[in-house]
Amino acid sequence: RLATGARELIEACGGGGFAFAVDAAERRALWHARHTAYWAALAAAPGKVGWPTDACVPISRLAEYVGETAKELEESGISAPLMAHATDGNAHFILLVDREDAADVARVEAANARLVARAIALGGTVTGEHGLGCGKLKHLESETGAVAVEAMRAIKAALDPEDIFNPFKLGSRHVPHAYGEAL
Repeated sequence: RLATGARELIEACGGGGFAFAVDAAERRALWHARHTAYWAALAAAPGKVGWPTDACVPISRLAEYVGETAKELEESGISAPLMAHATDGNAHFILLVDREDAADVARVEAANARLVARAIALGGTVTGEHGLGCGKLKHLESETGAVAVEAMRAIKAALDPEDIFNPFKLGSRHVPHAYGEAL
């Protein structure tokens, strides 16, 4: 009954593509679709790689966040399929980029910075569901402040002086470029 109500609400607001699962086989099929979405995005853009990113905003701001971001990406000529969980305000864009084209990498990198800034401005977080990642590390301070980041670095250095756990993050001596050495 709840899923039917959600579907009706989504359709009344102009949305579509709503799916839910009742039994285990249906749930597996939905999870399979979720886990293969990245590869489907790559298949739609031969020669490009996916730059997955996610951000979280308050649920009340999710439609605004997705709408503004999708409009900006379209105007920028950046293909970026979206998956979102409306129940927790999390949006996953897969920014498609030709890493051999420096201008394309710069354009996508700038778009990612704007989508992160937009999430923060709307009361959200850069970390989203999947954590920070090397690509958003430089944006952490704009969300938490310099004092918080310095405290995080001190804790990481105290607990992991060899930078073994979650390398290339807070306190690391070398952070690879998101589409350079890290891939």
